[in-house]
Amino acid sequence: MKAPTNWLDHRTGYKKLLHETLFENVPGGARWRYVWGSTLTFCFAVQVITGLALWLGYSPGAHTAWESVYFIQHEMWGGWFLRGLHHFTAQAMTVLLVLHLMQVVIDGAYKAPREVNFWFGLLLLLLVLALSLTGYLLPWDQKGYWATRVATSIMAITPVVGPGLQQVLVGGSDYGHQTLTRFFALHAGVIPGAIAGLIVLHVYLFRRHGLTPKEPRRKPDAPFWPEQVLRDAVACLAVLAVVLFLVVRYHGAELDAPADPSEPFSAARPEWYFLFLFKLLKYFPGGTEVWGAIFLPGLLLLVLAVLPFLGKWKLGHRFNVGFLWAVLAGATLLTWLSWKEDNGNPDYLSAVQAARRDAERVVVLAQSPTGIPEAGAVTLLRGDALTQGPKLFARNCATCHRYGGDDSLGGQPKDPPSASDLKGFASREWLAGLLDPATVDSPRYFGGSKHKGGNMVKFVKEDVAGFSAADQAQLKQALAALSAEAGLKAQSVADTRDAALIAEGRKQLASDAMNCTSCHKFHEADENGGAPDLTGYGSRDWLVAFISNSAHERFYGTHNDRMPAFGADQKLSEQEIGLIADWLRGEWYVAGTR
Repeated sequence: MKAPTNWLDHRTGYKKLLHETLFENVPGGARWRYVWGSTLTFCFAVQVITGLALWLGYSPGAHTAWESVYFIQHEMWGGWFLRGLHHFTAQAMTVLLVLHLMQVVIDGAYKAPREVNFWFGLLLLLLVLALSLTGYLLPWDQKGYWATRVATSIMAITPVVGPGLQQVLVGGSDYGHQTLTRFFALHAGVIPGAIAGLIVLHVYLFRRHGLTPKEPRRKPDAPFWPEQVLRDAVACLAVLAVVLFLVVRYHGAELDAPADPSEPFSAARPEWYFLFLFKLLKYFPGGTEVWGAIFLPGLLLLVLAVLPFLGKWKLGHRFNVGFLWAVLAGATLLTWLSWKEDNGNPDYLSAVQAARRDAERVVVLAQSPTGIPEAGAVTLLRGDALTQGPKLFARNCATCHRYGGDDSLGGQPKDPPSASDLKGFASREWLAGLLDPATVDSPRYFGGSKHKGGNMVKFVKEDVAGFSAADQAQLKQALAALSAEAGLKAQSVADTRDAALIAEGRKQLASDAMNCTSCHKFHEADENGGAPDLTGYGSRDWLVAFISNSAHERFYGTHNDRMPAFGADQKLSEQEIGLIADWLRGEWYVAGTR
């Protein structure tokens, strides 16, 4: 074994290099305060390895980025673990860089002749933050997309060069494929290459000048091996243990719904280590935001850069240490204030819950038998009744209607309801309430509309209220038959079971005893009309037609109470009306079905 090692050493000189590395003098002996540089190098190595592995499955494109990250997260064996390791190690690097900076300043390791190495360290900090910022967009999900729009908009307010820089980074006037490819090139190539080069220069200058001990020395000098190596190894393992805990705890990194420029995302926030800047900007409204976004951070960096010159004097060194502690305390306070504000904001919390629901829902849709279409995963949610139905209802219907007492998204419109609550529409329970003398004129049905004093309410309050037990039994049959017209999926078992009852109920609906067809049509073309046609009542076709134009003679005609003709007046598209109808009817894909 000796001959091969000697042969290799003769041609490479590795033994001398290894000896200089392992037996470097450590002033004052091994210390835990010296581990930060090694842990940072370890984290960067993990980032490079996991990043290359992720690269094998990632495709940077507006219609492929989210889809490839979804594949990594949910389909590739161990992919969620790989993403989580990459994600949380990046966050660990930020923490370790701050700790390393504090240790360097407290120990005075930034003073002459180590100024250049200190500046290299500051550049490394900025590059690691840039690495995190560019990586944020790569999943092309809602959170990353909208947060990046905010970040690049801030860049645009930089005096003179801002708009040009933004256009170069975005790749044009809009965010899309070019934006992704440029961010990917920066994240996977340019910035890591710059970091690697700076690490080499940083380590070279560190070796040249040696460790800076904190005086006074309490122990004699000792070589780097084995005690300091052991401490570095233990520290790296501790960092890895924390990262692994977070990876398992959160099952990898978060993946929101696919980026959709047409869907505003008020839950978007930067990562926690940028929250202080996010909060700082709120103190500079309007045209003054350039101070919070550019000038103050720039001034902070300038002060950091001149710390080595201030540190020549004892008072200057104390100022430097106090300044860093003040900056850290200020950033921590701003981060806490931002977190507190968000957690006390119902609109933000509601947006977070909605974002979480969309993220969970799109995974269910992607795992359906049809999978992800060629048009991209963003179309899955756009065509999903469960996702879009409540949003469309809240925007277009909730000014008059309610859904379970609210706007279907948990909000409360300012105006009281002036039309019926549509939760459970056309079901037996909903119809039973409609024909109940105690509730027919309540806000749940006609209480807020001009029909409150109409024939339907009078019929229920006067005639139905006087029904005998036999009449009530016939009414129950009629309601079951009318509800069966809708063909609701939630009632399919009951409708099949009660086929005989429903058949009898159809007779009752057309009978003179129930008196329904004196106003409504029901499978007959020559009835008197004047009220909505009950043929196919609550079915998809009936609902789509009703939403499109409730003033049509098939429905309310001239008795229509303020409901817009959403289809006839092109207020909503055919797809949007269909989505509302499907949602009201409970028609959407359920996991495990076809």
